[in-house]
Amino acid sequence: MTRKITRRNSRLVAAGAVTVVGALLLAGCGRSDGPTGGGDAGGGEAIDDSPATGTVEVWAMGNEGEVLDELAAQFEEENPDVQIEVTAVPWESAHDRIATAIAGGETPDVTMLGTTWVGEFAATGAFEATPEGLVDESAFFEGSWDTAVVDGVAYGVPWYVDTRVLYYRTDLAEKAGLEPPTTWEEYTEFTQGLQEAGAEWGVSLPPGGFDSWQYVTPMAWQQGGDILNEDGTEFTFDTPEWEEAFAAYTSFFEEGIAEPRRLEGGEIEAAFINGEVGAFYSGPFHVGLLLEQGGEEFADKFGVAMVPGEDSRTSFTGGGNLAVFEDTENRDASWKFVRWLSQPETQIQWYDISTDLPSVQAAWDDATFSDDPYLSVFGEQLQDSKAPPAIPTWAQVSAVIDQELEKATRGDTTPADAVAAIQQQATSIGTGQ
Repeated sequence: MTRKITRRNSRLVAAGAVTVVGALLLAGCGRSDGPTGGGDAGGGEAIDDSPATGTVEVWAMGNEGEVLDELAAQFEEENPDVQIEVTAVPWESAHDRIATAIAGGETPDVTMLGTTWVGEFAATGAFEATPEGLVDESAFFEGSWDTAVVDGVAYGVPWYVDTRVLYYRTDLAEKAGLEPPTTWEEYTEFTQGLQEAGAEWGVSLPPGGFDSWQYVTPMAWQQGGDILNEDGTEFTFDTPEWEEAFAAYTSFFEEGIAEPRRLEGGEIEAAFINGEVGAFYSGPFHVGLLLEQGGEEFADKFGVAMVPGEDSRTSFTGGGNLAVFEDTENRDASWKFVRWLSQPETQIQWYDISTDLPSVQAAWDDATFSDDPYLSVFGEQLQDSKAPPAIPTWAQVSAVIDQELEKATRGDTTPADAVAAIQQQATSIGTGQ
């Protein structure tokens, strides 16, 4: 039986939010200048298994903030002397609210973070490093765990994950006699075939602009390219892998395969359901939206598949992490709550409440995920998903990629010139480390 997935569109937007706490990084806000520990943990004294006590204030964003109370009530039942106070924070104001709280020394105990915010805020010294032994990092998807690690130190843990897969019209693919693509060459043939079968546009891709880096960057990863060199000191945009990624991406616009406009929330669902667009990339929340808006009869007209690739089929991974502030007045209970939220059985319950996908791999063995035709594909894709480096300047650098990609899809620059410009500007911005 297919489980409906209902999500808000804000999650992946939050994962790539573009704002910076530059003043905090410069001033340090009176906090320590470096990590509180070494390795993948080191946040001080280990957390024991005794019941949690006292009050824990948690900030959670978007839908998570609205429904976390339901799950927190179960933790309170298991720990009668603890009280979890959840404050729901809109994604639109979350970044600035956290920055203001850090600057003013008025932070909660625990906060949820978009994955690309971790490096930026960790550089302020505001978070405690994850206590050694709190969780087993190997229990998490590698790409997800990496979003919590800055300079070899983990700050908090991944709470839920998102990744992108290819949504496609199965009826059009069947009419064209095509199976979902696994390579770039097949991807081009597949999307052209969807057009020949009736779609006006074979695929919808962001033609640059906000967070479009999330769509082109995996194409560099798929060839072995990356954002930084191995020791994390230099950007590596001006490379054959990045130039080829830009060339392959822009070819869909040059050949009239990709919708030239950027379709926003609401538009992409309508265009896909009416057959105007044959394929697009998105996270799991779109399954529920399509089933709701397309009706029961549409369930047999679309499917999802892992992203096509070259040497690999790597996709982008985002999601939400949980971090504990250095200034918490209830350190032990805060980490105990974070640890409890990271347990497989808790994450399965959390999915039933929020439809957030588990960051812990063992949770995916549950039939809820393994037997679902949509969710099982996301689970497979998470085995080959990656996040950008957790550096304080990533918001600035990614904005440059967005800008140059828009120029390239419009034909105002070449792929070679685009990646050269990104390299030059990124080098000027620096890694902030």
